[in-house]
This record gives sequence, C-alpha cells and structure tokens, in this order.
Amino acid sequence: MRMSTISIIGSGGMAAAIGGLAAKAGHTVEVMGRDAAKARALAEQLGAGATTGTFGAAPAGDIVILAVPYPAVLDVVKRYGEGLAGKLLVDITNPIKSDFTGFLTPEDSFGAQEIAKAAPANADIVKAFNTLFPHVLAAGPVEGRPLDVFIAGDDARAKARVSAFIESLGLRPMDVGELPMARTLEHACMLMLGLLTHSVKHTNFSLGVRLLG
Repeated sequence: MRMSTISIIGSGGMAAAIGGLAAKAGHTVEVMGRDAAKARALAEQLGAGATTGTFGAAPAGDIVILAVPYPAVLDVVKRYGEGLAGKLLVDITNPIKSDFTGFLTPEDSFGAQEIAKAAPANADIVKAFNTLFPHVLAAGPVEGRPLDVFIAGDDARAKARVSAFIESLGLRPMDVGELPMARTLEHACMLMLGLLTHSVKHTNFSLGVRLLG
C-alpha cells in the first residue's frame, strides 16, 4: 500500500499499538484525543514524524482509527460530525459491559451499526482489530506467523484499503463479510474474555486461523 496519513482518535493502549506499527511501517500518524497532553505524549513516543491534531477538528488522514472505548465512541463521532464525511472509519471498539455479562448495544443492533448511524452518511465503516489485546498487537508476529486481523464492512473498496493497511503492518487481514458480521466479531471478543476468565487466565493469546494443508 502507498504510505498514507493515518489519524488515530484516542491515546490509550490500542492507539499506541496501532500507531506504533503504523509509524514503523512508514505511515504518517496523526494522534487526536480529548486529553491533548496525552495525545502529544503518544505522538512523541511514536516518533517518525507523528503529529497531533485538534480533537474534534477534521482528521488529516483518509483512514481514521476510532481507538476510544465504546461508551465514549458515539459522542466522539458526533463531536467530529462532518469532519468525518468521506472518511474511512475503522471501528476497533467492543460494546461489552464492564462486568462482561452482556453488551451495551440495543438487542437489535451492534456496535459498528450504532457508529454507522452516528457518522456522516458518506463515511465508510470497517470493523477491525477488535479481537486483539493491545500488547499482543504491539509485539507483532509470533514465531514468524503474522497475527490475524478480522475485518467486516459493506464497501469492498474500503475493505481493500483496510486490508492493505493491515498487511503493511505485518499482519494478516481476514475478511469475514459485510458489516452485520461485525456483531459476530464483537461476540468473538466476548469469547476471548470468557477464555481469559475461565481457561487461559492471562492475556498473552490471540484468536487466529490456522489453514490446514
């Protein structure tokens, strides 16, 4: 993929992990956050010419990573409003209750759909990165095998661009279908939390696909 500007809204663990891989891969990274000092600190940590943008102003990047917790994301998307028009929004959120007992979304909906409703009509929404723990993502390939990043979205061109971005980070994109499949990916995060709680007992794992010869 041609190197491009990637705007990341948020300055937490996932913002740092995706931003770190993107900067290393040669993309220009713009960090925007409600806490301007934290955004500046993350941009400095990323180096490689990473910049900070003003929270709520139109992002410089065509690809915008929504790296804020789900309880905050709808307000953030509404705050940016038309600044996100025509942008490719990558939804990495998981609308899961803090006690892991269920979802924060209406029963007939799912996180990515709620974001699509809040975003400008001509923004493209692609679900990605929501089944990876930040430190696992930041560490990159394991024993030479790239991590799998599951993606879902309605627009084929948008998904192709996100796939190319994922490959540029040394990761393997795995398309699971159209945007309604984002609900399944949100459930896959719940599966990971179940494994964490009952089986694995630590976060040093990832969900992936092993193709059998």
